[in-house]
Amino acid sequence: MLIREVQEKKEYDLLSPYASKAAETKGRLFEEEKCSIRTDFQRDRDRIIHCKSFRRLKHKTQVFITPEGDHYRTRLTHTLEVAQIARTIARALSLNEDLTEAIALGHDLGHTPFGHAGEEVLNEVCPYGFKHYEQSIRVVNFVEKNGKGLNLTWEVRDGILNHPSKGSPGTLEGKIVQISDKIAYINHDIDDAIRGKVLTEEDLPKDCIEVLGKTFTERIDTMIHDIVKNSINQPYIKMSPDVEESMKKLRKFMFSHVYIGSKAKEQEKKAQHIVKELYYYFMNHPNEIPKDFYAIYEGKDEAQERIVCDYIAGMTDRYAINKYCEIYVPSSWSIY
Repeated sequence: MLIREVQEKKEYDLLSPYASKAAETKGRLFEEEKCSIRTDFQRDRDRIIHCKSFRRLKHKTQVFITPEGDHYRTRLTHTLEVAQIARTIARALSLNEDLTEAIALGHDLGHTPFGHAGEEVLNEVCPYGFKHYEQSIRVVNFVEKNGKGLNLTWEVRDGILNHPSKGSPGTLEGKIVQISDKIAYINHDIDDAIRGKVLTEEDLPKDCIEVLGKTFTERIDTMIHDIVKNSINQPYIKMSPDVEESMKKLRKFMFSHVYIGSKAKEQEKKAQHIVKELYYYFMNHPNEIPKDFYAIYEGKDEAQERIVCDYIAGMTDRYAINKYCEIYVPSSWSIY
């Protein structure tokens, strides 16, 4: 028996009847030979970790654009925190930890430079619209590996596409990532906002803190334990009403005090200007998009707007800034 088959059998022996089983995957976009060692979900996780889009997350904004300090979250550290929270919940509920981790690691691969600020601009200027979760699917289905894509399983792609609040994941593992994303960003964004002196501990709504906890660690611990307690041996993932309501209130507080119009957003207009100008520039000068990038569209019926969005969405913050300066800012010169 292959090692992979042993792993697949263990899932039936050890996991909840509500868990997704690798042997029962709905499959990949393109059929391929299975690995002799890893299950399909383990293989998907590894493909995501090794792809270029994942590595670039380390230089993409979470909330603070170009912060001064080494301890502010980036899109990569956010992704790792989501994966850690999601894996803890999945393990406690005897659900498929490999699938959960793969979804978590891939959920933000399509994010633009400068976080949601960049996403808003591309959604505004591109006639086809732009959503980071749809772009994440476009990345794994097509853009990665020079146009070949990562050829991930249906379950991982479904979880990535449906991780926003309005999404409806088709697996419990996807639902875990959906709620873990909120737990992670609400709490680590509070931590960063306090570090950046946008908030103080005393500013946080007292009724929420009484339910969830006073510290970063206490709040995450409360939410995870509450989900496990209310979801164990059940075909759903849920919080108790009081914890869920407190989390929603805290999220609403963060939108009104941090995500919109705060000191953390002072550089947002500049960042959006950069993204917008890059979009219009490359729409008018498509020949200046790198040839190796443009080559992945050869023989494919892709709108120019989509190609430009793919190129810009893949940029890191610093690459976008450097490219903007290269195009629009005069450089020094010498006759000598």
